Amino acid sequence: MDLETKAEFMRVLVTGGSGLLGKAIEHVVKQEGGCLEGEQWTFLSSKEANLVDLQQTRAVFQKHRPTHVIHLAAKVGGLYLHMKENLHFLRDNLRINDNVLQTSHEMGVAKVVSCMSSCIFPDKTTYPIDESMIHNGPPHDSNFGYSHAKRMIDIQNRGYFAQHGRRYTAVIPTNVYGPYDNFNFENGHVLSALMHKTYAAKKEGTPLYVWGSGTPRRQFIYSLDVARLFLWVLREYDEIDPIILSVGEEEELPIKDAVEMIADALDFKGQIVFDTSKSDGQMKKTASNAKLRRYLPDFTFTPLSEGIKKTCDWFVHNYDIART
Repeated sequence: MDLETKAEFMRVLVTGGSGLLGKAIEHVVKQEGGCLEGEQWTFLSSKEANLVDLQQTRAVFQKHRPTHVIHLAAKVGGLYLHMKENLHFLRDNLRINDNVLQTSHEMGVAKVVSCMSSCIFPDKTTYPIDESMIHNGPPHDSNFGYSHAKRMIDIQNRGYFAQHGRRYTAVIPTNVYGPYDNFNFENGHVLSALMHKTYAAKKEGTPLYVWGSGTPRRQFIYSLDVARLFLWVLREYDEIDPIILSVGEEEELPIKDAVEMIADALDFKGQIVFDTSKSDGQMKKTASNAKLRRYLPDFTFTPLSEGIKKTCDWFVHNYDIART
């Protein structure tokens, strides 16, 4: 069945549609011609339905009658909030995922692509990590609640396929950054929180204080790259097993290198101080994108310095509406 024929049937519901990835997918669909003829796309925000609640989940599915679902909604926070509230993150995310997947099944949704996270990987492991290693030992202790709830999506997908023949799958992006992220100092993702801190330090003429040593290494991926890959997964990827969406292993770099790129992008000339009294979290989480490259050998990722510059520009121009 070619894409155009497929498209006639597609009513796509995106949960978590107002977040970092939801906004990126909306941009690709509406601004980059990502919406094919005959498709309808609905971007759902938490204001429209609290997906922790089964009745609200069912009601919103009945309203939109999706044939396909991109499931991004989650209860999320930064490292320090996760450490404080692991049970809360476990229970809410188990409920959200179960409500979305079971309601999708009950309403005959043909395909669900859920979003997992690189924090689900085992803490004690060999590197690089690939898709076959997700369940090989417990995740890092700092956010075990969220990580276990996210891992269960893979188990549920296997179950829906084994018992009902449903083609529900999941993607595992590495560290995503971009416009519409949460730029909050305490609860934002690492790059976004650092952009906000750098912006504030420049404005106030103070040093930039970075939590931790700056030595942990990460693979950062621009939100619009992830969005373009999500559309490919929705339309073309037929496996139940998840797929890692990441830049290559050779692109992994220390957080302090990213801090320097942010300082450049925001023209920050002040002193940069690494506060080593603060926890570093995992030192590295190197992921292999070999599976993605087998499918898409020619996909081009946005270089980190360019993505950081675009995100910093967006933050400065949209400071009033940014989540801070």
